[in-house]
Amino acid sequence: MESVILEDNPHWLNSSIYNSFEKRDVLKKTISLLTTKEIIALIGARRVGKSTIAKLLINELLKTVDAKNIFFINLEKPDFIPYKNDAAYLDKIYDEYLKLANPNKNEKIYFFIDEIQIFQNWEVFIKSKYENSNIKFIITGSNSSLLTSNYSTVLTGRVFKVLVHSFSFLEFLEFKKIAHKTTLEQVSNKIEISRAKDEYLKWGGYYSVISTEDESIKKEYLKNIAEDIILKDIVPRYKIKNSSAIHDLFFYVVSNATTSMNYSTLAKKIGIDAKMIKEYVGYFEDNFLISTISAYHNKLTKQIKSTKKVYINDNGFLNLGVNRSKNLGNILENMVFTILNQKSENITYMKDTKEIDFCVDNSDLYQVSYDIHDEKTRKRELDAFEHFNSNNTKQNTLITYDTNEENENVEIVSVEKFIFEREDEPI
Repeated sequence: MESVILEDNPHWLNSSIYNSFEKRDVLKKTISLLTTKEIIALIGARRVGKSTIAKLLINELLKTVDAKNIFFINLEKPDFIPYKNDAAYLDKIYDEYLKLANPNKNEKIYFFIDEIQIFQNWEVFIKSKYENSNIKFIITGSNSSLLTSNYSTVLTGRVFKVLVHSFSFLEFLEFKKIAHKTTLEQVSNKIEISRAKDEYLKWGGYYSVISTEDESIKKEYLKNIAEDIILKDIVPRYKIKNSSAIHDLFFYVVSNATTSMNYSTLAKKIGIDAKMIKEYVGYFEDNFLISTISAYHNKLTKQIKSTKKVYINDNGFLNLGVNRSKNLGNILENMVFTILNQKSENITYMKDTKEIDFCVDNSDLYQVSYDIHDEKTRKRELDAFEHFNSNNTKQNTLITYDTNEENENVEIVSVEKFIFEREDEPI
């Protein structure tokens, strides 16, 4: 165990070890939580950068905290897997840290635990230390239910949740070193921004994907990420016997992103029981592969029971679909969803004789159309706003690939302008 602990804590010997890590937008918010007693929970899919953010937090702490009082451990290490059903082993790991690092117990200890869901009943260990020790816990986890069942019974009121997504488009521009903060920079770098937009639309924001130029390698990375989540997280966690069925279902769902999902129809097409499909889709959502949204209704029970539309949480996964013909409108709509989803948890769609793609926080309406140069397309999109918002009391935004235009009741904007206008909104 000693060698594993030393491997996970290089900052004890080199305080600048994390200086070159890519900064993330969520970091500022997370740093502000370090002074609180509550547990910080960094939650998100595999490989979106939770561990990187944890190490950037360590980098921040090293400015004022002795390195030995900062302890990081990754529970996915093979050495720990045999003990994953024994929460008491977490005490052994902590005791070994105390013995090895000899931190100053009169000062606060910052305890980072990566992929904490690996251990059963981890919350019992956290709660005992939280109440009786001067420890600040920062944990990471890769499934959203980590924040419900366990927390609701044991850690209620003791946790600050921070959702971590793959790189946003703005973070992608920072990674590409394309200046965009001011209107002058946006105009001066218009061509570079447009090229970056096309790349992001196609490949999304996973760091491993955007870090390589080879498209075959990009696709292989995306396939590996998806299969890791399905086969290493979902299948063992939920004790799924038919791993090939859930594997195939994901790729079918990807192929039908941005559309309504009828479980009964889907069951007939792919030969899986409708109830099982609903469960599997729930697992995809719980592990941040996809998101589903309901149809807006003023009665919550009807909204919950409505037909769901499905979106993929990173545009890169759209490359894994079985449908080889790419619908640019669907790709743009999925990207817009990921943008809205990083700012709001209350997103629905509206549909009767017409349809609005997104209603955010029960007020703002968003429609997505790749190209509105065709008059019929333009009229269809604008008529939908009038249909659902005839008194113009809500914000109406039509998001396009590259059209910016003045309109009396509807703001018509390109997707990059839409993103730039939202840049200062809190995450």
